[in-house]
Amino acid sequence: MLERTNPSSWRQSLDVPSRLFGEGYTGSDDYDLYEEDDAFVLSIDAPGFDREEIDLTWDRGVLNVAAEHVDEDRGRKRTFHRRFRFPKDVDTEGIDAAYRNGVLEVTLPIQQDIELRGEPIPIEE
Repeated sequence: MLERTNPSSWRQSLDVPSRLFGEGYTGSDDYDLYEEDDAFVLSIDAPGFDREEIDLTWDRGVLNVAAEHVDEDRGRKRTFHRRFRFPKDVDTEGIDAAYRNGVLEVTLPIQQDIELRGEPIPIEE
């Protein structure tokens, strides 16, 4: 059973992560997402996983990252799951991913030469 902590007033009902992972846990320290050279670059700190334990899927503008590692010697299971939505269209054929030294890096090229969506609306003077 988790030890009861005395959370600050603004996060009284949100104290479960800090009780599980320790004080100072913010839940958003494990990745960087930025735009560079006409591509989004997503870098996720995910040490302790094997490359085969990480699944990446793309579905209608959302990148899903999931990983699961079972340590049978200790009887423990670690999981990781994040979903990322992108503000621009991505060239799905050009998505590239690599996992080195506990860091997953996904490059998502921004789709160039796309047509404007929707019907144009004339503006009267």
